[in-house]
Amino acid sequence: MNLASLTPQAALPSPSTAVWQIGPLPVRAYALCIILGIVVACWVTERRLRQRGVAPGAVLDIAVWAVPAGIVGARIYHVISSPEKYFGTGGDPMAAFAIWEGGLGIWGAVAGGAVGAWFAARQLGIPLTVIADALAIGLPLAQAVGRLGNWFNNELYGGRTTLPWGLEIHRMDPNNPGQALRDESGQPILEPGLYHPTFAYEALWNVGVAVLVLVLDRKLRLGRGRAFALYVMGYTTGRFWIELMRTDEANTILGVRLNVWTAALVFLGALVYFVRVRGPREYLIPIEAPAAPTAAGAADLSQVDLSAREATAPKGQPEGYRVVDEESFRAWRETGELPPGAADTEVPADTEVPAGSAPADAGTPTGTDQTSDRAASDRDS
Repeated sequence: MNLASLTPQAALPSPSTAVWQIGPLPVRAYALCIILGIVVACWVTERRLRQRGVAPGAVLDIAVWAVPAGIVGARIYHVISSPEKYFGTGGDPMAAFAIWEGGLGIWGAVAGGAVGAWFAARQLGIPLTVIADALAIGLPLAQAVGRLGNWFNNELYGGRTTLPWGLEIHRMDPNNPGQALRDESGQPILEPGLYHPTFAYEALWNVGVAVLVLVLDRKLRLGRGRAFALYVMGYTTGRFWIELMRTDEANTILGVRLNVWTAALVFLGALVYFVRVRGPREYLIPIEAPAAPTAAGAADLSQVDLSAREATAPKGQPEGYRVVDEESFRAWRETGELPPGAADTEVPADTEVPAGSAPADAGTPTGTDQTSDRAASDRDS
């Protein structure tokens, strides 16, 4: 009895088309999934930034820098980790720029996006750790949506399986990207047997990571980038075992796929950060912000949407922010004033806000505030 004879009748289908031609314009399913993932990440991150006091619309200013930098970083990682296609025998170095042909690495995307977010954070006067913690739920959700693009492309699957959720895989046409090869009768040709849908495993895992971060962040009041570190640990744990299931070609070190080593090293780095870094969750108060009284007794500020104040909020991004702890933020929301003893330190808009910035005396009720002036020409960017 062989594997093929054990294949169940039920199976998950795969699309036979991943590119649709609209006139001269090719519409790629993979690109649509990436764009939808970015929209999801921006929407979730915008809400979480508002809950921490950031003015509405800041996520768009951040995305303008972080998204292109993330795409460039993802492509660079792919080319460096798989150089044979571009610089090996018969390779085409110019193909390294053909990003529409596929080939993005999540590790490079996160690194490149972090550089772009860091630059945007300096312009907005927002600590990078605040942005990172706000992104810690939206990013895994975006990754989950983006993995649907692999389903359309019939790629990144695992070994053969007889499980009920085994995946049908089409044999794709190398001369007609995005289209399956077809037989004489015009029917798409399937690879023999069924395969583990490892991209779907990763998508589901990423949704679980988002839920994990949401629950623990509410319970532990994570700050100073620790929510983001928790996301990194959760994601790399799943990527480690899922990567071991994949059967697509990949460079190896000591017989182990490169991405397995990368997942392990990134996990250790995030774990060290999570254990060593301490401090309260950071909240922001716009400079010269108006009083914003709210109903007293709000139990969880992380779940309070500040959108109700948008009608009276000043237009555009503020000149800068004071970084305060939760008690000071609560007092400001209820009274419009900071508690006595909250000191302000002005920081120019083009001066880096350290990623690990936190109140100088974490044991005091109010912490230490920081401010950042933003140039007038940048207020409406």
